[in-house]
Amino acid sequence: MNQPDKRMKPENNQELMQRDLAVLWHPCTQMKDHESYPLIPIKNGNGVWLHDFDGNRYIDAISSWWVNIFGHANPTINAALSEQASQLEHVIFAGFSHEPGIRLAERLVAMTPDKLNRVFYGDNGSSAVEIALKMSFHYWKNQGKPKKTQFVNLVNSYHGETFGALAVGDVALYKETYEPLLMTCRTVESPDCFYREEQESWEQYSLRKLDSMRCELEKHHETIAAVVIEPLIQCAGNMRMYHPVYLRQLRKLCDEFDVHLIADEIAVGFGRTGTMFGCEQAEISPDFLCVGKGLTAGYLPLSAVLTTQSVYDAFYDDYETLRAFLHSHSYTGNPLACGVALATLDMFESENTIVENQTTAKFMGEAFAHLNDHPHVAEVRQTGMVLAAEMVSDKKNRIPYPWQERRGLKVYQHGLKNECLLRPIGNVVYLMPPYVIDREQINHLAKIATEGIELATR
Repeated sequence: MNQPDKRMKPENNQELMQRDLAVLWHPCTQMKDHESYPLIPIKNGNGVWLHDFDGNRYIDAISSWWVNIFGHANPTINAALSEQASQLEHVIFAGFSHEPGIRLAERLVAMTPDKLNRVFYGDNGSSAVEIALKMSFHYWKNQGKPKKTQFVNLVNSYHGETFGALAVGDVALYKETYEPLLMTCRTVESPDCFYREEQESWEQYSLRKLDSMRCELEKHHETIAAVVIEPLIQCAGNMRMYHPVYLRQLRKLCDEFDVHLIADEIAVGFGRTGTMFGCEQAEISPDFLCVGKGLTAGYLPLSAVLTTQSVYDAFYDDYETLRAFLHSHSYTGNPLACGVALATLDMFESENTIVENQTTAKFMGEAFAHLNDHPHVAEVRQTGMVLAAEMVSDKKNRIPYPWQERRGLKVYQHGLKNECLLRPIGNVVYLMPPYVIDREQINHLAKIATEGIELATR
């Protein structure tokens, strides 16, 4: 068998691309596409920039799948990672513990909504959702309510791609193929304000869509364990957005019908929505809060599920009762990831990030506002540091382009030719950049995105 020469150093994109395509299978990718357009190997990163092996650079407008918040190769986080690696890289988290994991949990409890005072670590977003689902079901079982086995989700929601997380999502592109393998959920209307009437406000529409949820909980609360929701933004669901009033009223409904509320803030937590967590804007505390992605600023996989003392107490008993929550990951509470997460939280404080983001978000909105007048852009919508422009064939009636035409791909390709990593979701061109982005870079993204939309909608 041929062994790769460890001394080989790739010198250009083409060489590395050929080696990649000979052995790798990439996520969310039809690999045959790379017969038509190139896969781009990245050599290094610095701030918002990614640099390839041919000397090209790209503004990382999507934070490398929404994870990078303080820029690539951040010196502060690099130093924290190095320091932790010199002390402890990993230790089993069952029967053992470590200071970074304890300190991170203490800080997460202190900064998240009230009543969330227990932290369970996972490896990634999907695993966090799986943990919350299992905890909710198991809680009701331990409470003598074994019939509460079902979950309620929203139309167009997304919570990950492992089986449990996929089951409580509703994006057909990811879910439809595997439907026969998944548990069945109760899916209700989304408060997604894209479909509001012409004179209807976001608040009015979001409240109106609560009726579907109330009806479902009234009829089936005795068998429902939890409602699963993405606060404020359905990210993978075309970056659709809604008003915080929906969360506020949903919390009341869950209390009224004795159902858990699981808030999946994997994508929107840590400043994306304009506050540290989306739930803050509704002034609510969920029963389970799932966080990840920005928690480690794009450096290492780590997620966490925060829950209440009452949930924790339902599992706390003698071993023989078999009430313990027997869920684990080999890298649970990894010290390297916890160390990086602590440095990330330090930066929020030292850089006054939430306040600074308000200015950046305002400038982003102004830079893209002209697209509201584009004949094939239905709307430009924004929540905090997330902005989206949705291309449509018919603006007045909001009729989408056929997905088979892949118009977003044209925007992506135009971006790559002009120093921009823009990776539209279908026909939705969006920005979710690192918080260190500056005005010149935002203006460049606006210019290239506009050109790309012009090309894509001809």
